Amino acid sequence: MPRSDVTPRRLVALALLAPGIALAAESTCFGTVAAGRLENGVALASSGPNFSSFSTSAEIVGRTFVHSKVRDVVAAAYQALETAAPGKVFVYGETGWKAGGRFRPHRTHQNGLSVDFMVPVLDKSGRSVPLPGTPFNRFGYDIEFDAEGRFEDFAIDFPAVAEHLYQLDVAARARGVGLALVIFDGPYLPRLFATPRGPYLKHNLHFMRRKPWVRHDEHYHVDFAVACGPYAG
Repeated sequence: MPRSDVTPRRLVALALLAPGIALAAESTCFGTVAAGRLENGVALASSGPNFSSFSTSAEIVGRTFVHSKVRDVVAAAYQALETAAPGKVFVYGETGWKAGGRFRPHRTHQNGLSVDFMVPVLDKSGRSVPLPGTPFNRFGYDIEFDAEGRFEDFAIDFPAVAEHLYQLDVAARARGVGLALVIFDGPYLPRLFATPRGPYLKHNLHFMRRKPWVRHDEHYHVDFAVACGPYAG
């Protein structure tokens, strides 16, 4: 199950994601994911029936803010996964600052349109569990999976990754936006494309084919396609 430390603050955050809730001002992004800023950024919900953030500390210091449209897409995808992937547990990672801007150590995540999703994993009994993030492994970011997608007693759940990406794309298209780029470890892509959702992903999503500056094995990075204003720097 996701983190069990559900507090009234988290319940309020979840309530704000419920359909029909009137939101405050919509976010406005400027520039690109690599050089930009964000107005009226919103925080992703801390947890829900099938998901949680990777770190309470990161939430507290403000590292889980996104554009309001991205928040809505992420929330809708998790809701759809309750039916499409029952029993699966998902964890999201870092996103960006409330006002955007430089977000170390990332090279992007600057205008509210980037989200890291930690890989869903199976334990040795085949049960879906959260990635074992702790302060000692930088809340999961320092975990290194092998060529088979294994780390200690955990294995990447490639069908769950694929289903999540599919539901993100469906939710984005339904809201007039899209998925601009997905970054996932290149050697893992054949295994991702071999899943039931693989053919859809291969033909409808844009995956980075060149080698990124850091390996994306313990998480997959998604840039969302939302229209942004110009950025003067």
